[in-house]
Amino acid sequence: MSSNNDIDNLIEMMARLPGLGPRSARRAVLTMIRKRGLLLTPLADLMQTVAATARECLSCGNVGTTEICDICRDEKRATGEICVVEDVSDLWAMERAGVFKGRYHVLGGTLSALDGIGPEDLSIPRLISRVADEGITEVILALNATVDGQTTAHYIADQLEGRVALSSLAQGVPVGGELDYLDEGTISAALRARKPV
Repeated sequence: MSSNNDIDNLIEMMARLPGLGPRSARRAVLTMIRKRGLLLTPLADLMQTVAATARECLSCGNVGTTEICDICRDEKRATGEICVVEDVSDLWAMERAGVFKGRYHVLGGTLSALDGIGPEDLSIPRLISRVADEGITEVILALNATVDGQTTAHYIADQLEGRVALSSLAQGVPVGGELDYLDEGTISAALRARKPV
């Protein structure tokens, strides 16, 4: 028998999503219930479809509905460049920017001694194989500017040294950023990455 427990369970499940707390989840569920035909039913159908079809790309680790994602299948993107990112959300952010026209490699996280995450727990061995097998000429390390991100970048750079050109994203002051609002690490990175005017 259905009861308010089902609605409460839905709210609780929604609250587990990143960016949604209990209050936001409650508002979202109430809106979906009020607009059942427009939102709730189509959303439930789409979630069921995605649950059945979503999979990780066997080549790069992106998420899609086929074994090899659209980016890896696109011959125009076979530029010899691979952009290495920590997670699929980072890949999608790069794609939204629309400036990188090569292929990607999703690590699935970063190295972390504290959490017991080593190279074998990430897709670093697959990256090294791709560099050899796909004729890669440049690996762009687009990892977050955290201790774990930088540790991972250094590890990958050591593994690929002498095999391929390596580069990383510039770090520093964001567009529209004001120095007064930036942390010391960002200012330091920006100063080290300065360029002539």
